[in-house]
Amino acid sequence: MDQFLMAGATIIVGVFGCVFYFFMSNVLLDRIFPARGPNAGANINRAGQIRPWLFLFPALALLTLYLVYPVFVSVYLSFMDPQGKTFVGIDNYTWLINDSKFRESMVNNMLWLVFVPAASTFFGLLAAAVTDRIRWGNFAKAMIFMPMAISFVGAAVIWKLVYEYRPEGQEQIGVLNAVWVAMGGDPQTWLTSPIVNSFLLMIVLVWIQTGFAMVILSAALRGIPEETIEAAILDGASPMQIFMKIKVPQIWGTILVVWTTITITVLKVFDIVLTMTNGQWGTQVLANLMFDWMFRGNDTGRASTAAIVIMLMVTPIMIWNIRNAAREAR
Repeated sequence: MDQFLMAGATIIVGVFGCVFYFFMSNVLLDRIFPARGPNAGANINRAGQIRPWLFLFPALALLTLYLVYPVFVSVYLSFMDPQGKTFVGIDNYTWLINDSKFRESMVNNMLWLVFVPAASTFFGLLAAAVTDRIRWGNFAKAMIFMPMAISFVGAAVIWKLVYEYRPEGQEQIGVLNAVWVAMGGDPQTWLTSPIVNSFLLMIVLVWIQTGFAMVILSAALRGIPEETIEAAILDGASPMQIFMKIKVPQIWGTILVVWTTITITVLKVFDIVLTMTNGQWGTQVLANLMFDWMFRGNDTGRASTAAIVIMLMVTPIMIWNIRNAAREAR
């Protein structure tokens, strides 16, 4: 009950605090630059230039506090000892390069980067194209998008039950083993099987991200001019030719944005691995490696070094994504 009251109080204070800030900042700005008197025109222009920054200030302050500041602290700690007190130079980076778990994490992250964005974008595009052509398409879209409303931990728990194992002779409660046994196979401990288990974890994220890809790509498909499609039909193009040679090229920019957005999510994947395997049996990824050293190894230096690697991998993709989105908005 105390936690519920604390959460409610936080929401109320946050909402009314924002309203109070925006109201008072506008009142103060109007008093400093009043829209009357001999300088009314100049004051209105100055107030108009300042007012957007008043609205942006809370977001910029929070981003600086929770995003920019931690980056500099992480860089600093990556050159320090486990307690963050003694300078050790590049020792943490040397350890990282020679660490077998880091190499395993990099290989797994590369597999995730190849499989998850490609599969999510493909199935999202397929769902967008199919659901726009059927009568109950909106219901199908809602069902496909629904996993996006589930937390990564919740999705991992659901799929862990799908992969659940019971010894041979017992009734299999896991869907995958139940099907496997019905087909004549022996029950398998899927999440402990090297390589296979990594792909089983990836399927969870594909299941979640397909809905995101579908919504964005569906909107892009609907934005294609009807005249183009009609002209192709009159020229005798088949549905597959229309889709592959007319629709896909026209939404290629959107496909790349979806692909790169999912790629950024993949580079930060953590919850699914922690919940389902805890990085064991060859499933370790960079974010989980960082978590292990920070909260289990109590080594801020090595944890910060892993965090820097993740940041360096995410940043170029994020910059490209922002530039591409800005280019399309012009």
